[in-house]
Amino acid sequence: MFEYFYNEILRRTVIAFGSLFNNISIEHKNSSDQVVSVLKVPLAYGPTQKFLARLNQSPDLNKTVAMTLPRMSFEFTGLTYDPSRKVTTTQTFTTKDVSNGAEIKKVFMPVPYNMQFELSIMSKLNDDALQIIEQILPYFQPAYNITIELVEGINEKRDIPIVLENVTMQDDYEGDFTTRRVLLYTLRFTAKTYLFGPVSSATKDVIKKATVSYLTGATTDNATREVVYSAEPRAIKNYTGTIVAVLSKDITTTDTLIEVDNATSISANSYLDLEGEEVYVKLKSGNVLTVERGKDNTTITSHLKGSPIKSITSTDNTLIEEGDDFGFSGTTLWKWLKTSTS
Repeated sequence: MFEYFYNEILRRTVIAFGSLFNNISIEHKNSSDQVVSVLKVPLAYGPTQKFLARLNQSPDLNKTVAMTLPRMSFEFTGLTYDPSRKVTTTQTFTTKDVSNGAEIKKVFMPVPYNMQFELSIMSKLNDDALQIIEQILPYFQPAYNITIELVEGINEKRDIPIVLENVTMQDDYEGDFTTRRVLLYTLRFTAKTYLFGPVSSATKDVIKKATVSYLTGATTDNATREVVYSAEPRAIKNYTGTIVAVLSKDITTTDTLIEVDNATSISANSYLDLEGEEVYVKLKSGNVLTVERGKDNTTITSHLKGSPIKSITSTDNTLIEEGDDFGFSGTTLWKWLKTSTS
């Protein structure tokens, strides 16, 4: 049932979340309201309790080198399924491989999951903490979107909303007078990401080409005529979703002239997918197409103005699903006559 794959989606989301807060700084001013120092607030990944324990267990509070405040830490704390963003689980989409631009890759629609994060702000002075808070909150109303490349192999990028859920504040000032004070602000976020399954090749296990040889003569070594005919599977519907035009007028089941809004991307001697009906374009005059309806035993139906017309190209031929119906395109490769030597 399962196979190994690793798209690094969770890891990429964690890194993207942390990058939002890695450029925050605070200023200290003197009595004349002049800036005397600017401090970039350090950011690290890890639980808040670990940093607090390091502060409380310091054996000598008078050391010249100590853990400085303010500082920030963030942590990935949970993962939950989000049914509100569910899509059809059996639906797939295809794309070209970014490495070579030729091979077609297929992947099932992603599964929506919510990642929970906690951002902790530790400070000794309340003004330092408020400076940091005010540099964060205005961007979340309550969500802030970041673009993440979720699956590198197919260049799948999506906007992931980061939602600010709540903000809490704790003043850790227990103990005697010499105990170091820690103001702790905790911001909880939810990242609405998507998890993709394995990316596979869209090449299907169907016969790609069949060749038939026709020979006449007494023996195969002394044939008087040979014809070789080759046939390849041809898609009878669109798989890529490419819309080339829309109908400009309603058509009935007997119409063989189709008027479209723009026939620039349509050529004669080509096949089209009109809402599941396959049509063959015999001639094109401006935006009027002369067609053959219901090709390859597809059902001829009426279609309304505005109905999308999709192309059927060689790319669709490579995407024929196992078990699907398909047609054949055939060519005579060569033919020759031979004088008998008898």
